[in-house]
Amino acid sequence: MAGDSEQRLEEQGQPSGGEPFLIGVSGGTASGKSSVCSKIVQLLGQNEVDYRQKQVVIVSQDSFYRVLTSEQKSKALKGQFNFDHPDAFDNELIVKTLKEITEGKTVQIPVYDFVSHSRKRTYALDSLHGASPKQQVLTVLAPGRKEETVTVYPADVVLFEGILAFYSQEVRDLFRMKLFVDTDADTRLSRRVLRDISERGRDLEQILSQYITFVKPAFEEFCLPTKKYADVIIPRGADNEVAINLIVQHIQDILNGGLSKRQSNGYLNGYTPPRQRQPSESSSRPH
Repeated sequence: MAGDSEQRLEEQGQPSGGEPFLIGVSGGTASGKSSVCSKIVQLLGQNEVDYRQKQVVIVSQDSFYRVLTSEQKSKALKGQFNFDHPDAFDNELIVKTLKEITEGKTVQIPVYDFVSHSRKRTYALDSLHGASPKQQVLTVLAPGRKEETVTVYPADVVLFEGILAFYSQEVRDLFRMKLFVDTDADTRLSRRVLRDISERGRDLEQILSQYITFVKPAFEEFCLPTKKYADVIIPRGADNEVAINLIVQHIQDILNGGLSKRQSNGYLNGYTPPRQRQPSESSSRPH
């Protein structure tokens, strides 16, 4: 398996013309996609780097959920809206954003609030200079609301992670490398329950109902079939050190040989490649 993965990674080649190297990371809900991406960034020594100078950044598909209508939002608050269906995502905005990233542009990523099921908005008063007293009162009572965004500056490598990262061919074709995080269903469900209760204010009954009604069927219909597009499949997610180190080494080669020459010692911000296993050592890992 490792040999096949190494060969497929080699086939990705080197990026040309300084174009950012886009990596797609897919997998079922709570499979560990974000953890895998975070582990890659950590091993590349990017956690302590100023956000304007990062060579490797993460963008989540979750940021691109569509703005819901009043009726859809009402259903969402009751756990009756399917967030795992392809139509739940603003695919046009995803394509536009990823294309701008490949062009080396600075982009604005929406911030999604999973508690309210909406994109976060910031209240901002317009300038009151020169306004009449009546205009000032109206402005204070009905302030402008601007969509909150996160600025992503040009980077050498961009990890785009999401449950349906590979579903759209238009999006899929933008990736130079595709990773699928493969975690068993029981583990994913238990993680989702803990996450949704602690981070999103959901109750157990709603979580299980949503999982059975929407999440599990959508995974089997829309996510799992896209596993075939992956260049590398990562069983056990971020716990799979062998797979993570292989991917990190490949990204390091891209940064040093293809995109970036910023590090005079040939390694990125103190990162050292994984130790080569001796022939006498076992390659097995506990499941």
